[in-house]
Amino acid sequence: MSYSISELAREFDLTTRAIRFYEDLGLLQPQRTGPLGRSRVYSARDRTRLKLTLRAKRLGLSLTEAKDIIDTYDSPRDTGAQLHKFLDVLARHREQVEGQLADLQANLEEIKTHQREARALLTRMDAAAPKAAVKPPRKLSARAAGVAA
Repeated sequence: MSYSISELAREFDLTTRAIRFYEDLGLLQPQRTGPLGRSRVYSARDRTRLKLTLRAKRLGLSLTEAKDIIDTYDSPRDTGAQLHKFLDVLARHREQVEGQLADLQANLEEIKTHQREARALLTRMDAAAPKAAVKPPRKLSARAAGVAA
């Protein structure tokens, strides 16, 4: 099966520019057809590589890491070595994400502390403020109210 650049862009909700960028990085290798090879024809293999690239991006991997992993599956090398490399990349990435999560949790706790302190300060300010006596509304004279006498 073959795909045009616009078909892949539509299917994966990407711009054609993004797909050409992935091609420039070597993630995709479409056949060139037409005058001067200006038309691109993407294979089922390219579609799969694009899908894997987008999955790697969702995991937070760099495009270089994605390419390295995807390329290992294209080579005739030992599958065990490929899986070890994949696990190494995932372990490094997991460590990075866990560090970011810890930073976010610390930040969230700091925000909660500031919110508690601000609420407590407002409560103390409200309690210390003199209560203003509420005056009943003043009655207007007939003339001020615009009523004819």
